[in-house]
Amino acid sequence: MTTAFHPYVSPWQPNAQLAWDTIELKPTRSIPSWLLNVMEWKSLDILSGHPEGSYVKNPEHVYLDFQLKIGTCMLDQWLATNPLSMGSHGYESNAPQSATTGLPTIIRNGMLIDSPEAVVAHMEKHLFQEYRNWLAALEAEADSRVRSLIDEEYKLQALFGPNMLKVPYSGFQSFPSFMYGHYGYENYFMTFALYPEIMEQCFKLQGAIGAQVSRIAARAIIEGKLPKLIRLDSDMADSRGMLTDIKALDKIWLPSFKHAIQPLLDAGVRLIWHCDGNLMDLVPRLLEAGIGGFQGFQYEDGMDYIKICQMKDRNGNPLLIIAGASVTRTLPLGTPDDVAKEIKWLVANGPKVGLFLGGSSSIAPGVKIENLRTLVEGFRYYREHGR
Repeated sequence: MTTAFHPYVSPWQPNAQLAWDTIELKPTRSIPSWLLNVMEWKSLDILSGHPEGSYVKNPEHVYLDFQLKIGTCMLDQWLATNPLSMGSHGYESNAPQSATTGLPTIIRNGMLIDSPEAVVAHMEKHLFQEYRNWLAALEAEADSRVRSLIDEEYKLQALFGPNMLKVPYSGFQSFPSFMYGHYGYENYFMTFALYPEIMEQCFKLQGAIGAQVSRIAARAIIEGKLPKLIRLDSDMADSRGMLTDIKALDKIWLPSFKHAIQPLLDAGVRLIWHCDGNLMDLVPRLLEAGIGGFQGFQYEDGMDYIKICQMKDRNGNPLLIIAGASVTRTLPLGTPDDVAKEIKWLVANGPKVGLFLGGSSSIAPGVKIENLRTLVEGFRYYREHGR
């Protein structure tokens, strides 16, 4: 007779327990693996042992089977249908355009966004009031939102079963971020440079919303006995460095960011940061604000993995690191030997506790199946044999 699995109550099986122990920075012999978001449908079918064409017919079933069969120990985002956003050669030309992907005209609330002055006008007329309304709704609906977050995490953990740990992500984080996706790069960053007082007001409102979201999320984590780990996502750099002057961020962004995340830190939740581009100038500021680890790393852009893995959080504890095999260099352009060497390098130079292995980001179509097999086998080796 099989005993039913009750999420976050029943005993965990080895992979999920390994993930939980690693999140808590306990010494472990083995190294757990984080999700691999492989975007090529054929590769998902092959690596999960399904006939070609199975993923597109039943994406949730095949995607889950894929994660379980490759031994994923922990994931935060449930991306079962995400690969459907790509074709076999990447994003298709008929995909909807946005403010950052070539949309010729940006319209918000009936207003044409064609200058930094238009951005300011839209913020003052529409965006700031929308933020105030959102904050009021969060405050009024706090109890129901806590319950909803817990229910969704339990639902997904029940789907995954006892050998793959679901940690919080969607709905558990909100903090001040750049709004180029709303207004376009050119108009937004001209506004940032020309109207810092408006940007500061925007960040403060985002920070107030973030603090309320954090209070709700902290309650959900404590009341639901969920894992105390959240990955924060916001692209603030490119391959050259930060998208704005770092001193300007110190003045008008960092105080509101700290305010937004403080309730989670007060609840003992570890926050880690997803690294896109070269964030080295921001790293010490994030640590001082309370960030406790990093995920991703674009090594070719200047992210110093070895240096970061030797750093501590502001309380002197080791960082939690999700070390990623490069999805922009090694996996698409390298050989199986290159993949194996990079995994070995990540392990050798990673922290002695709190280390996960994964991809640096989603793995786009075009990666050879031999490289993916080597990646999966490398992760399996370190789960089974340790360092």
